[in-house]
Amino acid sequence: MIRSKTSLTAKSLLAWLCLTKRKRTYADVDRFRRSIESSQAKGDQGPIRSIRRRFDVTRSEVDGRPCYTIRPRRGGVGKHVLYFHGGAYVHQIQHDHWRFFGRLIDRTGCSVTVPIYPLAPDHHCPETTAFVRRAYDEFAADVEAEDQIVMGDSAGAGIALVLTKALRDEGRPVPKETVLLSPWLDLTLSHPAQPALDERDPYLALTGLNEAARLYSGPLPRTDPRLSPLSGDLSGLGALTVYIGTKDVLLADARRLHTLCTEQGVPLSYHEYEGMIHAWMLASIPEAKLALEEISHLVDRSLVKSV
Repeated sequence: MIRSKTSLTAKSLLAWLCLTKRKRTYADVDRFRRSIESSQAKGDQGPIRSIRRRFDVTRSEVDGRPCYTIRPRRGGVGKHVLYFHGGAYVHQIQHDHWRFFGRLIDRTGCSVTVPIYPLAPDHHCPETTAFVRRAYDEFAADVEAEDQIVMGDSAGAGIALVLTKALRDEGRPVPKETVLLSPWLDLTLSHPAQPALDERDPYLALTGLNEAARLYSGPLPRTDPRLSPLSGDLSGLGALTVYIGTKDVLLADARRLHTLCTEQGVPLSYHEYEGMIHAWMLASIPEAKLALEEISHLVDRSLVKSV
């Protein structure tokens, strides 16, 4: 599905990004490194105040790292989402993520568990993926496979797909729904369309993404399927859903996933929004509200047990 109409609110957001030159953070390596230091210096702050005020928040740990489960205070229906946040594998979870979880819970009555996974450069891919797997075993493995929902944005969407593929490869049941928001699925950043997409993207840039990929990959080649889950067999992964915008340098990944799923006969619900930026689903714009309604239907059709 391709949506071609862009709201005035979204156009205003795009103009603000251009005016404030937000892209400079990803376009310059030194700025990008400083952004990593600034983000990680904040440490784990947990859910924002409005989320703690409106919902029940439980903090637990896996391997000594925090994991938060957010539930409605009353009237919840036991549905559960395991969510991995974006941030190019180097940035902490942001306020917009928590607000998105609040809107999703309001709409569906679900609970959401958010594992705060280890970040590069202090931690590399093998450690992060091992943590993610243990977090899955802790929070979702006891849920019936047909009732499981795994979701993520950007780097977190890559993590979600890596997890689903690992479960399949081990012969274990896979989640019923894997929802990928502005997914980063190929850390090689080698698609020939990406330089042109970089010029259109007002937020991300290949320079910073390449640095993030280098830091997260460590000694592994970027073609490793734990880094670039776009490669290889995509069958047997349950229901896959993708949301992406046309002003996102990662659009090439999403379109390639669409092509590969078509070639391999893999069902994929694909949603491409004209003029939308990276992770626009988390913003307060009409397009994000529409996407939330559609995502909520995915949650509504999965009857998940509480963790």
